[in-house]
Amino acid sequence: AEAFAASLSAGGLGIVSGLALGIDAAAHRGGLGGPGRTVAVIGTGADRIYPARNGDLARRIAAEGAIISEFPLGIGPLAHNFPRRNRLIAGLARGVLVVEAHEKSGSLITADCALDQGKEVFAVPGRIDVLSSRGTNRLIRNGAMLVEGPEDILSALEPVLAGYLKEARREGGNS
Repeated sequence: AEAFAASLSAGGLGIVSGLALGIDAAAHRGGLGGPGRTVAVIGTGADRIYPARNGDLARRIAAEGAIISEFPLGIGPLAHNFPRRNRLIAGLARGVLVVEAHEKSGSLITADCALDQGKEVFAVPGRIDVLSSRGTNRLIRNGAMLVEGPEDILSALEPVLAGYLKEARREGGNS
C-alpha cells in the first residue's frame, strides 16, 4: 500500500484513506512522499485522532495534507461511524484501490460506495488460500480491475485525468 501510494503521489495523484492502522496508515505515509498529498477522512470529530497510535502521522497529514471529518468535535470512535465515513473516502477519489481485504473488510464497503458513485475500483490479487485475499479476489471476479502495479492505475485513470496526469508526468512525476 505504501509503495503504491508513493508512486501514485509521485505521479501527481492525491491519496485518500481513513487513518486506520495498517494499510490506511501505509497509504498515507506513501502519499506524503510525493507532490500529490494525502487526505485522511476520519470517523471521529476532527479533534479526536483514532487510533491514538497514529497521532504523529495525523499531525504530519494535518501539516502537509488534510484531515477531514463530517462528525462534530468531541465525537469519539463509535463503531458505526467508520463504515459511514467510507462513502466520503470514495467520494473524494477518482478510483479506489483495495490492496487486501477479508470478506467483511471496511475496504469492501469503500469499494461498494465507489461503484455506487460510478468510480473505478482496482484490486491487487492475492493467494487463494489466504483470508486477507478473499475480498480482493472477489472484487476482481466481480469486475474490479486487477492491478499489479501503480502504472496499471495511472493508465486506467489517464482518460479521466488526461491533462492533469500528462502535466504531472512532464514535470518529472513518472512512476
